[in-house]
Parts: sequence; C-alpha cells; structure tokens
Amino acid sequence: MDQFFEMLQLETWPVTWPLGDGDRFKGVLERLTNTVYIYKKNEKRGKKSEIVAIPFHDKEKLRETINDEEIFQQLLSDEEVLAGSLPPLNPELILTGQQSPLFFCSAGQDFGIDLFLDSFIKLGAKPSDIERTVNVNGKLESVENLISKTDANDSSPPFSAFIFKMQANLDPKHRDRLAFLRIISGVYKKGMKVKHSRSRVEKLYTLSNAMSLFGQNREVVEVGYPGDVIGINNPGSFAIGDTLYSGTNRLSFPGIPSFSPEKFAYIRNTNPGNYKSFTKGLSQLIDEGAIQLLRHRGDESGTGLPILAAVGTLQFDVVLNRLKHEYHSDCTLEYIDAYTVARWVSCGWEVLDECQKKGKLLNTLVLRDRWQRPVILFMNSWSCERVESEEKDLGLCDWSIPPLI
Repeated sequence: MDQFFEMLQLETWPVTWPLGDGDRFKGVLERLTNTVYIYKKNEKRGKKSEIVAIPFHDKEKLRETINDEEIFQQLLSDEEVLAGSLPPLNPELILTGQQSPLFFCSAGQDFGIDLFLDSFIKLGAKPSDIERTVNVNGKLESVENLISKTDANDSSPPFSAFIFKMQANLDPKHRDRLAFLRIISGVYKKGMKVKHSRSRVEKLYTLSNAMSLFGQNREVVEVGYPGDVIGINNPGSFAIGDTLYSGTNRLSFPGIPSFSPEKFAYIRNTNPGNYKSFTKGLSQLIDEGAIQLLRHRGDESGTGLPILAAVGTLQFDVVLNRLKHEYHSDCTLEYIDAYTVARWVSCGWEVLDECQKKGKLLNTLVLRDRWQRPVILFMNSWSCERVESEEKDLGLCDWSIPPLI
C-alpha cells in the first residue's frame, strides 16, 4: 500500500485482506461486511473449492476453522491495525481516482474473484451520459444529449449503438468480418433495420444474426439492451467509431480517431500467385485498425507497393504474422527510415498543390490514405512544426476519422 502511494500517489483501501500466504493461505477477511471467507481447496481437478463464511466476531469458530494459531493471531492483529490506521472507504474519492479499493484474490485457484466482482458492481461508476451529434438542416452539429436521462422518460427510445472494434477471420473457413458494437439506447431485435452515421444517403442496413461471443463460443442474440455488446457482420461499410441508429434524426456519437503513425514500410507479397489472398487479408487487417495503409498519390489503381504505417514496430510484426498464418501470405518489409512524422491535410488536394508550387514542402513525401485523402510525411518534428506555422492553410492534423460515404 505504501508502494502504491509512493509511485502513483494513490491511496488504497483493502476490501479483502489475506489470511496467510503460499501453502499456508487460508482465505480472506472481507472488511465491508466483516466476514471471513475460509478457502478449502478441492483436490479433484476441475472442481470448485469449498468456501466457509464466518462472521469476524465469532472468534472461537474462526480459530477452530483456520486451525493455525499463528495465522489466527495475525488476522486479529492485522484487522486492528487496518481499522485503527485507515480512513473509511469513500465512494466519491473512488470515482474521482483519489482512492482505490484493494483486493486479494487468486484467479488460478478461483478464490476471491466473486468478492471482487460483487464489490466492483457496487463501487464502480454507473454508465454516464454520452455526447452525441445530430443532423440539423443537412449539417452535422454537436449537441449535448443526456441519453440516459431523456430515455428514462421515453417508453420507446430509438435504437443507437457505436462500433468500437473490428475483428476479421474469426472463422478462417468463411473469412468473416465482425463489427462489435455497444448498445447505447433502445432495444436491438433480430432483423431490425438501422441507419449508418457516415452514409450521405439514408441507406438501411439489416442487423441479422447478431452474436454474443465468449471465448470460442458463439450465441445468436435475439434481443439486446443498453450496455450489451454484440457482434454483427460487417458488409464492408462499417469502421471503428461509426454509429448505427434508428429513428428520424440522424445521429452520431464522437468518433474514434486514428493517430499519427511514426513508422513506415513498404510491404511485398513474395508469392505473386497468392495475390488475391494477400490483398484480402491486408484489407481486412486495415479495417480492424491493426495498422494503417498509405499509397503514393499516382497509384490510383492500387497496383503499386502499399505502405504500412504504424505507431510502433510491433504492429508490423503482428500484421506479418497474421498474413502468414491466417491468409497464407509470406511478406517482407522494406522500411522507410527517412520519415518519422505524418500529418493529414484537412484542407484537401488543391491547397496542398498550391503549397507545393511555392516550394514549401521540400524533403517531404506526399501520399494518400485509404480514403484518398492527402497525407504528408516529414523527416522530423522540426520540419513538420515549421510547415505548420508557415502554412496554416493546409490545416495539418495529427489524427483522422473516417469520412462520410
């Protein structure tokens, strides 16, 4: 507890406190209810351990059940020190990050986890209101909408959910693509039709065969409620940060941006006969957000060498490994070490062309992202900052979100 405070300036409050350790571990004291949970390991593999709950004030029964005088006396001493030296648990301090509950439990021995989960439900923050964007006179304008409060008084609130994760190739036999979404308001029903926040026209998408995943198991979801996470098939139109909704008002939650990459490399498919599998795999991994894709401006057909862009080199290793083992494509990388900073040009190609004519973008590399938007690579942060200060018309930005479709 002292180490937590010294390193993180975080006050901790033990909700559960251990009795013994190692081979002599007996259980925990749950301090909110002043109950001791004695753990008796089941010798049969795969069977849950037996747990005996004893009130702390029942000292004789505790001594008999623990059956270790030293651990029993240590428990009495520890409880006295904790009760006398610590301020009370304060839920308000927990929610502001100034105090943290502390738990002793063992996932490997399946003991104490249920106590942690029960306390997490009681002490954790409740779902908060979410800012959303609505369409006003054909233009997206940001407004604050307290969904959790307004919907509480609405017998049939419209459905809304946002996509926070993509996963490709969960079933290698079908090369499926799943979009995971969290329901914010309303109720999901199998076969319902929804709209897409980035669609210029109000195209309807049918949400059929939504799934709930737990490990390797999948279950078809017939009904989903606010807070539920479900997986739906991605037709190729969805991206991380998108909003799906029903109702008449166009709706969008704040997007999830892609941040500026710092590492760049050409990727080569060493087996031309496997080109189709390579391009499909690369496309699906890009959709996941595993890495970003850039191309030279003149490569409109997409036949040139793609450029992978990442925040760190580990992303390259992940992509190469998945392409090899999931899509049977052996690939090599040719690193582009001359550039370390990327910026999106929010003002478009015309402004960029004018800037280039003036000779203001020397020693840079102009590329386009997967959405055909201009991206400039700089050799270092100094050259980037110089252009940012001198050419404000470019509207350089170190993050991006998917455009309207």
